[in-house]
Amino acid sequence: MLRGDEAVTGWAGLAWQGARWFEGTYDGVVERDVQVVAQRHLLAQPGWRVSQEFLPPWEVEVVDGVPVTTAVRSVVFEMRYAASLGDAVVALDMACYDDLVSLEEVRAYVETLGPVTGVQRARDALALGDENSWSPQETRMRGLWTMRAGLPPPLCNPPVFTLDGRHLGTPDLLAPGIGLLGQYHGGDHLTLTGAAADYRKEDAYREVGLEPVVMLAADWKQPEAFAARLRAAAARAATRGGPPGWTLETPAGWTRTDTVARRRALDPRARDQLLRYRRTAA
Repeated sequence: MLRGDEAVTGWAGLAWQGARWFEGTYDGVVERDVQVVAQRHLLAQPGWRVSQEFLPPWEVEVVDGVPVTTAVRSVVFEMRYAASLGDAVVALDMACYDDLVSLEEVRAYVETLGPVTGVQRARDALALGDENSWSPQETRMRGLWTMRAGLPPPLCNPPVFTLDGRHLGTPDLLAPGIGLLGQYHGGDHLTLTGAAADYRKEDAYREVGLEPVVMLAADWKQPEAFAARLRAAAARAATRGGPPGWTLETPAGWTRTDTVARRRALDPRARDQLLRYRRTAA
């Protein structure tokens, strides 16, 4: 039983507050320990790990009977102790996905920290975070895009329209300046029906002057090869002539949902209607 000055933190705290992407495993296979903040000595138990960092009372909330650290404390803890910078960015992006935190809230919290373990990793991740990534794989693909391929930072899930205002699609990644578009295809894309829809969408993007490149799960085994494909696609995009047939300018009546602030402002009905498409991300 946890006392009033003790709480679950990190991925487990976020999951208990409803975060979709914090499932408590490494790569869906190896289970992770639950992190607990407690200044008293607690006996080690299988599946639990204790942090004895200072925990002020205002950073504890009780959710369905379980004391957890606030979302911003939990995600910063996760970022600080992440195994890599990429994992720290994924944690940040996915906490933003569920609107539990915003980048500004996390930035303000990190600025209050002294020289604690992992604080520089948290700062570095903040510089790379995005509030509109829809899945961990999209965030990791963004890392390959910028770090491995050396391409300009892309927009995450921007709606693309034809010049007459028709919604063409919402690609995972898009670098508007070069017309390069990235899509991550998970398991739901492997059926014949899913593949056919993907090919039609890629053709539609090409027709308006965009250059799509697709990443599959197998590409994680050869990240340099995928980075080379990205660079080749960027080179092809640079050779396209003529004015683009697409725009990012939203037509009248379109509700933008690309930031935490905009999503938090939605009423429950609008939130269910406008954000339901994100649930299919993988």
